[in-house]
Amino acid sequence: MSRIGKAPVQIPKGVKAAVEAGALKVEGPLGKLEQRLHPAVGIAIDQATGLLTVNRADDTRVARSVHGLTRALVANMVEGVSKGYEKKLEIVGVGYIAAIQKNVLQLRVGFANELQVPIPAGLNVTCPDQTHVVIKGIDKQLVGQFAAEVRSLRKPEPYKGKGIRYENEQVRRKAGKAVTK
Repeated sequence: MSRIGKAPVQIPKGVKAAVEAGALKVEGPLGKLEQRLHPAVGIAIDQATGLLTVNRADDTRVARSVHGLTRALVANMVEGVSKGYEKKLEIVGVGYIAAIQKNVLQLRVGFANELQVPIPAGLNVTCPDQTHVVIKGIDKQLVGQFAAEVRSLRKPEPYKGKGIRYENEQVRRKAGKAVTK
């Protein structure tokens, strides 16, 4: 039995969960999320205790592999609609800045042209100052994917450490050729 799959998900107050037509719908104070369920797993919701459990129909390989995955996705949905997710990016480099105009993240990170990144629907992206970007949303996958795409535009380089990095990310620095002489 999957250790992750058999652990129940606690549904906090203010969050509603329902299974309708092969999909789990979760609604909370921050928004709504929906996830299609694999036919090999089922979800049981106990309204009295506020627990949601993921059950599998049989012990086939597919059912075992989807069991823990479904439970993790459900837990992420519940946390997303109740608390939300946040990623913070830091821009390091002389003249490197970020700004938001309408629904576009504008980045000046050492290229000849300014980079224009459209912000996906469902995300709240802010720039508290010119060297920090905060990405918030209820969908963990969407928040992480957008943060990774922005970071990939100018990864931190190992010699001076310039580029876009996650907040508190440790960048391995190289000594350079001056050390060898």
